[in-house]
Amino acid sequence: MAFSPTSLGLSSNPPYKLIQNHPSVGLLSSCKSIETLRQIHTQVVKAGLHHTQFALSKLIEFCALSPSGDLDYALLIFSSIDQPNEFVWNTIIRGHAFGSAPMLAFSFYVEMLLAGVQPNSHTFPSLLKSCSKNGATTEGKQIHAHVLKLGHQSNAYVHTSLINMYARNGELGCAHQVFERSSFRDHVSFTALVTGYASRGYLKEARQLFDKMPVRDIVAWNAMISGYARSGLLVDSLEFFTEMLREKVKPNESTMVSVLSACAQLGCIELGNWVHSWIKSEGLQSNLRLMNALIDMYSKCGDLDTARSLFDNIPRRDQISWNVMIGGYTHMNRHKEALSLFRQMQLSEIEPNEVTFLNVLPAVAFSGALDLGRWIHMYVDRSKNMCNSCGDATSVSLYTSLINMYAKCGSIESAEQVFDAVKVKSPSCWNAMISGLAMHGHADAAFRLFSTMCDEGISPDDITFVGILSACSHTGLVEAGRQYFNSMVLDHKIEPKVEHYGCMIDLLGRAGLFEEAQNLMERMETKPDGAIWGSLLGACQVHANVELAEVAASHLLELEPENPGVYALLSNIYSHAGRWGDVARIRTQLNDRGMKKEPGCTSIEVDNVVHEFLVGDKAHPRSDEIYRMLDEIDGLLESAGFRPDTSQVAYDVEEEWKEGQLYHHSERLAIAYGLISTRPGSRIRIVKNLRVCGNCHTATKLISKIFNREIIARDRNRFHHFKDGECSCKDYW
Repeated sequence: MAFSPTSLGLSSNPPYKLIQNHPSVGLLSSCKSIETLRQIHTQVVKAGLHHTQFALSKLIEFCALSPSGDLDYALLIFSSIDQPNEFVWNTIIRGHAFGSAPMLAFSFYVEMLLAGVQPNSHTFPSLLKSCSKNGATTEGKQIHAHVLKLGHQSNAYVHTSLINMYARNGELGCAHQVFERSSFRDHVSFTALVTGYASRGYLKEARQLFDKMPVRDIVAWNAMISGYARSGLLVDSLEFFTEMLREKVKPNESTMVSVLSACAQLGCIELGNWVHSWIKSEGLQSNLRLMNALIDMYSKCGDLDTARSLFDNIPRRDQISWNVMIGGYTHMNRHKEALSLFRQMQLSEIEPNEVTFLNVLPAVAFSGALDLGRWIHMYVDRSKNMCNSCGDATSVSLYTSLINMYAKCGSIESAEQVFDAVKVKSPSCWNAMISGLAMHGHADAAFRLFSTMCDEGISPDDITFVGILSACSHTGLVEAGRQYFNSMVLDHKIEPKVEHYGCMIDLLGRAGLFEEAQNLMERMETKPDGAIWGSLLGACQVHANVELAEVAASHLLELEPENPGVYALLSNIYSHAGRWGDVARIRTQLNDRGMKKEPGCTSIEVDNVVHEFLVGDKAHPRSDEIYRMLDEIDGLLESAGFRPDTSQVAYDVEEEWKEGQLYHHSERLAIAYGLISTRPGSRIRIVKNLRVCGNCHTATKLISKIFNREIIARDRNRFHHFKDGECSCKDYW
């Protein structure tokens, strides 16, 4: 920006020329640091130029506006000037506008007016920039009034700054009025307004303005592409990007970040690969923002190997790098890798934040890694930036995730403590607590919490009723289930979804009310899914209803032909009925299709380490001790009168080997390890990937009594709290 001697309050006589061309002043053009600036300042003083506004203004300009400057030093020089001119005032105001405390620019503006110095067209853009950064619309309107009063509204720079300020602060009506009332409408003004509308989700208005633009720069294209992506109109976003390429507009970093975000959400890996190639061709592999977006895209598209390769090759990862990679593993249900990577992050120099924990807590919950979950909770409570009293969306989501984590890790008491401590409870927070209570079989507590939720004016949603109906299902409360289902439809006007029907059919089926369950299935507006037919098949096993089981299995295999669990469940039903020919037929079908039943796997966390066991597993370092403990357990169970039911183990296996299979189930191994690895009397928590079998359920009740241990077990459906020879499920699971 060029300034004349007059604008600097100087005459154009030779002394000004001498000052301008003085060697000390000339050194400022090559100055790179505040230390060098101080040396130049010393030279200026020695040369006697410290009484001239030109020399001091150049020093102030460097200190206030240079990235390596020092605004405090600029203010010291400023305070030494008796009557600062417009240029000096504007420099100080601009320095604050772009600094860490932009609203201080207004204090200097007021001082400028009180000093009798008239603001000019260079004053207002900086002030309006301050308003944009701070969302200070009131102050912005006051500056607008000054602009009109002093007649600067026709200045292109001021005009664009006004539009940009209003647009960034969400005052789109005011921004549009400024735009419409001006005869000066360049592409910068258009871009400011288009960006404002697009960023706020007013895409129709943004597109109308975009189409009228005389010149469309990359900023305007990016505003539209990112606006569509943020509004969930992902296909429109990518179509707009394609149109941009057809118009021969070269994309930049911001373009590609938005495009990769849309690809990630759509699962459009083909276009993502093209962007990856573009990044390579442009030599932008060192651009961390782009690499993070690529990792996120590949992760969400399921290509975790490529994502991890990119992650491992980043020389200096930032917080986002770790978050997107951990989130990718969690998103694809690779919980073990998510936890492993999080532990690596703990050893790095990068501190986790709310997003890190939102990504890793589902993996903690799935794995039952309670000790790690407690560490995260303590970290969150200690952090000043993660306070549950502030009520922002991320904070509430974080504490909701903690509630969910504690519930799924078997510590429902801790979940309730977190819930009670949350000051601003969102509907998702209530839902997490209700679902947690349901999962643990605490139906009465879930019902009370539902009533409290309604009394406090929080409207239940469809997720709330999934939790309530599952509470009824886990405890066999058929009449309560009917009442809540009807209330959901009639009182709360919520249209039942597949999940609600699934809970009701599971409840009715397990109660043996098959006719009512089938009638409800017929009333469904959509066809029953695999989960519903699976619930009915499971209920048929409980009540030995072979005929209906065959119907349910037939429908289930139509939907999930490669699901080996259907064959295994039907085989168990046949074996229980003594139909060994059908058992053999099912086994043959399984073998012919090359399918194998999902192996049972049980995990237990001890001293912050999660240990996993399969049936008959001998891979653990302490395997010999575990099996010695199993022998001790078996002897004590036999003395207590326990006899395993071998009727549901394949008929062509010797009876003694059948018993061996049952004794070596994965949950037995995990419990044995817990007994030798934890303090006597302490709780044992285990997590199993399948439904706990009847033999292990009966045995675990006795083990809890014999060893005086509370054993908390999570299976595929719910929690079981074994204590003093009893289970919280009352043998209803």
